[in-house]
Amino acid sequence: MSMLPVYRWRLAPDGYATRRQLRARGLRPGGQEVAAQLERSRRRRPPLIAYLYRVDLAKPVRPMTPARWAALARANAARRICPACRRDAGYVIPTSLGMCTPCAFPQPSQALRSA
Repeated sequence: MSMLPVYRWRLAPDGYATRRQLRARGLRPGGQEVAAQLERSRRRRPPLIAYLYRVDLAKPVRPMTPARWAALARANAARRICPACRRDAGYVIPTSLGMCTPCAFPQPSQALRSA
């Protein structure tokens, strides 16, 4: 990347937008290079940086097709299946546990409690 123009926080000229701002307008960068950057200074830490893209070069967001919706539904369903017990947990399995909560923290049986 070549030298980018750097603007202070909230002082970027019109015609530039971040990825989130583009998405809110129904646009995407569309393969264009970063056009500028914003910097927000912070005390005793490096500045926050946001990359800006040109709005006039942005392209519309690709629409979701039925095949894409189906693939997204399958991916989300796979995140709910416990690899240990192979049941649908009813929620997305936490990556920190790697399995559903009952498999990760089994309850001691009643026979062991009474002994």
